[in-house]
Amino acid sequence: MDADNEAKGKVSDQAMQNPQALAALQDKIDSVSHSASIMDSLPKSVKRRVNALKNLQVNSTHIEAKFYKEVHELERKYSALYQPLFDKRRNIVSGEVEPTDEECEWQSDHEDEAALAEDLKKKAAIEEKTEDANEEKPKGVPEFWLTIFRSVDMLSDMLQEHDEPILKHLQDIKVIFSGPDQPMSFTLEFRFEPNEYFTNTVLTKVYKMKSEPDAEDPFSFEGPEIIDCDGCEIDWHKGKDVTVKTIKKKQKHKGRGTARVITKQVPNDSFFNFFNPIKVSPDRELDEDSEYTLATDFEIGHFFRERIVPRAVLYFTGEALEDDESDPDEEDEDDEEEGDSKVSVNLDHNLT
Repeated sequence: MDADNEAKGKVSDQAMQNPQALAALQDKIDSVSHSASIMDSLPKSVKRRVNALKNLQVNSTHIEAKFYKEVHELERKYSALYQPLFDKRRNIVSGEVEPTDEECEWQSDHEDEAALAEDLKKKAAIEEKTEDANEEKPKGVPEFWLTIFRSVDMLSDMLQEHDEPILKHLQDIKVIFSGPDQPMSFTLEFRFEPNEYFTNTVLTKVYKMKSEPDAEDPFSFEGPEIIDCDGCEIDWHKGKDVTVKTIKKKQKHKGRGTARVITKQVPNDSFFNFFNPIKVSPDRELDEDSEYTLATDFEIGHFFRERIVPRAVLYFTGEALEDDESDPDEEDEDDEEEGDSKVSVNLDHNLT
């Protein structure tokens, strides 16, 4: 018990040294103090009525939770309608299907852009003839997903040089929603063509969610939140596991004074650590670094689901990046969330 108390004390000390954590804690204390002072100032008869209003608010929160569960069902339903389009996208990217001339026509909104497009089309036709004469045409859209990973800051931060040759084999990313009789969740499926790195054709990451108010703090409910995630085991070919690296270390024999060189494997930075997340345990309190890592993981999973998968081609071209940068509401949300240490991600369904 002493060791547990000492560990908790260290975590508390770390939190107290974190200005953002202190500010968040102070805001909560100020809010509670303000609420208590208002209630204390009310006559007893009025206080009773306010308590009745708060009970109504709790009931409203439970209705809101049911609303978001139905939204999840609606997302699942429409996911099935989107999927044929995403399947065709995968086939074009991989080169399995060549789109028709009609499907490749793109109408510009501006005349100057149309003229530029015509010039580019003529240039492309000349280059295509040159390609036909000199070299084989590229298949599909080369490095489609890898280009997206390189372009999006949140993903490029995870990307290492040794990951890139593997991600060239990534053919598709799918989002699969849990069924109507299952606990709320969504699964990311990363589909790979056969490659020299691992035997898996699909790598999965399951994000578990809840949409119900906390019994102890119902007014904190803001919609569905990710509460945990499960990765998958990657069956690496021998010597191809980029999530570990082999180091050599000299070890001296205490008795004889001789030295020998030993090798051992240690963790290595890699995007593929994404499939081996930190586990949430009700019996163990996470330290500050683990909380940050897990919260970042949840944010990335949400970003794949809400942005990357539905709008992949716009992230490939960079158009979606321009939209993200010009969204003032998104910037405000990011500023507000910097001081938030909760290990959860509320999901904004953009229903307004």
